[in-house]
Amino acid sequence: MTTGFGHAGAALAACLLAAGLGFSGTARAQSSCSSDGQSRPAVLLERFINADCADCWTDPATPGAGRGTLVLDWVLPGGQGDNAPLSVVATRDALKRLEALGITPPPAGLNRKTEVQGRTGSLRVARGLPVSGYMGASIELKAPATGAAQTWTAWLALVEALPSGTEGSPVSRNLVRNLIQPSWDGRKQLSNKERLRFMESRSMDIPAGMKTDRAQVIGWVEDAQGRVVAAAQSRCTGK
Repeated sequence: MTTGFGHAGAALAACLLAAGLGFSGTARAQSSCSSDGQSRPAVLLERFINADCADCWTDPATPGAGRGTLVLDWVLPGGQGDNAPLSVVATRDALKRLEALGITPPPAGLNRKTEVQGRTGSLRVARGLPVSGYMGASIELKAPATGAAQTWTAWLALVEALPSGTEGSPVSRNLVRNLIQPSWDGRKQLSNKERLRFMESRSMDIPAGMKTDRAQVIGWVEDAQGRVVAAAQSRCTGK
């Protein structure tokens, strides 16, 4: 589910981010959760599971995250509706992602690997502390002006980082719980010395049952041809 609140939402997101990223006296004792200092992923691995398929979650053949691989786990709404074994964590955002990839929803599971081009500037993601059922999150791309005259699509997922063994899973998972998908227009003409800077800051709804101490954000950016040009994942430090 995507949550946006216009100007009020931007203000709330700023407050929520400040609460978690050290911009207040209280927050300095808390952890900072961003992609700062993290290595750049080379591969995006997306694991899709139909909510009807309980065995897909515990499948021992589930591919793990290799070195340089950033993983997202999507659970699709199943044909059994609320009676599906995995319905409690299913999200229609998974259908949106499959539609963007041009893939028909699978009846069971599906794994997709995408190379991260890694040649378009730097990407930063961050999250704040949970406040009243919301969490501030941001995604920022800094890119050279050369080749940037196009529309960019950003994806920012609020994920629940689950250790291996959770409900019988043979691998650790980054379960997608919420998603925003802003578009950035880079067609403005700039000199070669200038750099483009795009940033989106939102307040994201925390789904019922999500353990916020396991919350992270994962972001990636696609160019006009649908290629993943940059990706990043937050980590929490200072606990």
